Amino acid sequence: MKKRFVLSGYFGFKNFGDEAILSVLINKLRQNKGFINIISSNPEYTRSQYKHIRAIKTFDFYNIFCTIMKSDILISGGGSLLQDVTSLKSLGYYLTIIFIALFFRKKVIIFAQGIGPINSKIGRFLTKLLLKHCAYISVRDKRSCELLQKWGIKSDLVCDPIFSMQIPQTEKTKTLAVQLRDCKGMNMDFLDRLADSISKNFNNYAVEIYSFQDSIDFSICEQFKKNLEMLNPEIKITLYSNLTNSQIIENISKAQYLVSMRFHAIIIGLLSNTKTMGINYDIKVEKLAKDFVIPLIDLKNDFGDKFELLKAQNLIEIDKKVKNMHFDWTGFEKMLS
Repeated sequence: MKKRFVLSGYFGFKNFGDEAILSVLINKLRQNKGFINIISSNPEYTRSQYKHIRAIKTFDFYNIFCTIMKSDILISGGGSLLQDVTSLKSLGYYLTIIFIALFFRKKVIIFAQGIGPINSKIGRFLTKLLLKHCAYISVRDKRSCELLQKWGIKSDLVCDPIFSMQIPQTEKTKTLAVQLRDCKGMNMDFLDRLADSISKNFNNYAVEIYSFQDSIDFSICEQFKKNLEMLNPEIKITLYSNLTNSQIIENISKAQYLVSMRFHAIIIGLLSNTKTMGINYDIKVEKLAKDFVIPLIDLKNDFGDKFELLKAQNLIEIDKKVKNMHFDWTGFEKMLS
């Protein structure tokens, strides 16, 4: 008998990383030929991306309630859902979905999540209480694994699911891809310094600027484009927005160089053998750059020799590290049986 799955995550917001994780999950679940239901902020968009799936509105609790009641397994993740830095309401929402599934005695899988930070006492109490009743938990970083261990909860430490994607190696074009987003610490001074460095180091390259999630990225990307045009009107610059995940991956895989803020964009650069540099706005980006020994520039400090390090990057060594990043599906697959 076919299993019925419900997927809960930051889906439907057209965020590249979360949508890429969703595609990995769907491809895996389709091997089991089950029925897939996705809780999405934009069901129409989600249905347009995947055939033969059902999508439910994020706050349509009546349908969520009924769908989970008729399902076999709830999968929560990936990403950083169980944290209250974004907001306590966000944490409360994802915990509520888990609670509904546990109430109906459904199997709950926490998939490749980063747990925390959870600053509120009530948030920590409820998260700990519910996770103790989940059938299987995998986390994507050591800190999350250690936190759960401290709580007496077993989890498997896995790499990010995006590392399981197969990206065809394509011929590189003379292109520098730049991916930016708004965040605390982002300012005009940084954009000016970045534009100046790119103008000096890549004046004979085409520059492609990527807005992954327009509500957060687009205004910063547009401003950066203006800054770069003012410095060097002769540089060919293209600003991309509203691309599909496959279009983003295809474009980045063709670029010789990538300068990126977003965690999953950097992973795509690593997977596609593109010389990659990170922009440090979050600890996960800092850790990723350290793990793969790629240059990392800061929002506040001077860039120093980072662009020279980018150009001299040893792709062979990076490729070896990438090939060692095998996503372990063992525990997840056991739960599907």
